[in-house]
Amino acid sequence: MTTYPPAPQHPVSTIDGVLQYASIGTLELETGGILPDVVLGYETWGQLNADASNAVLIPHALTGSTHVAQGNTDEPGWWDVLVGPGRTLDTNRFFVVSINMVGGCYGSTGPASADPDGLPWGSRFPFVTIRDSVRAEARLADQLGIARWHAVLGGSLGGARALEWAVTEPSRVARCAVIAATAASTGEQIAFAQAQVSAIRLDPDFNGGDYYNGRAPLAGLGLARRIAHITYRSEAELQYRFGRTPQPGEDPLAGALPAQRGRYQVESYLDHQAQKLAGRFDANSYVILTEALMSHDVTRGRGSLTDALSGTDSEFLIAAVDTDRLYFPEQSFELAAALPGEHQVHLINAPIGHDGFLTDVLQLKDVLEQGFFA
Repeated sequence: MTTYPPAPQHPVSTIDGVLQYASIGTLELETGGILPDVVLGYETWGQLNADASNAVLIPHALTGSTHVAQGNTDEPGWWDVLVGPGRTLDTNRFFVVSINMVGGCYGSTGPASADPDGLPWGSRFPFVTIRDSVRAEARLADQLGIARWHAVLGGSLGGARALEWAVTEPSRVARCAVIAATAASTGEQIAFAQAQVSAIRLDPDFNGGDYYNGRAPLAGLGLARRIAHITYRSEAELQYRFGRTPQPGEDPLAGALPAQRGRYQVESYLDHQAQKLAGRFDANSYVILTEALMSHDVTRGRGSLTDALSGTDSEFLIAAVDTDRLYFPEQSFELAAALPGEHQVHLINAPIGHDGFLTDVLQLKDVLEQGFFA
């Protein structure tokens, strides 16, 4: 059973990078589901100023946590190069917040959390959309005393959430950076996601999502991660790093049966990525967040893309990774063209592929420092 400490009182913890919890009450969801007594896990860095005008929200990516920056902990953050004292997003000046999305497994109410009867939600956890997550996060912003974000920025799923914030809550977002993300998930992106979700659901240990008293569906989760990771990296990067090289001590042509052959290095690499994720992430949360991303469409119920974006009140920064084969740069150009006014698309030049939004984000340093965080 998952238990939570009491909700914090404002002002929040002064310990940068430490997970905190807030109760936001019952959440009515876009598709008709209801979650009672929702808790959001979040981390903060820096201090909120007197008029709450220096708050910055950084939504995490699909399997990311709220640990954006190391802060006063021993654990490195996933955007340490960008966030911290004296860095582009200077936490001596700005109050940075990252919130675990509803349905996740890093502090917020999710499928592994206890329902009102004290049992894991499991298969009964309702469908959650990115729009639902914004509404939940807005309640936490209220508790923190933040009426309007100085900026909301994120990459991949985090970028989709940032964009949804700017469209759903236009008066609360002064600046919005959408990095390696699109206005809506495309057919191909949904197809890649569906294969990952199916890999988890077809694992015999999944048990329809009710596996918390037994074995977790680690094989299915690992396969989902393998599929995803291929889309996160470019063909050129995989070829350069691995090509057809065998794993040391193994021969891919050895053995009379397929199961007896040795592995290529790229296979070992994918196995390693699968094992890492299976050791830290919940399979049900992977399904919930993946299907939320599949549903991503800022135009839903809002007309055309131009119509949907016409009511935004933010200064926008749109960026793409030039080698991204999951979120193609052309889709970022389409988003920029539909925004009110003129918007340049900033390209991150990274041979790695989609994950360049993590590894090479400092290529946006100048534009961020001269605009968003001047």
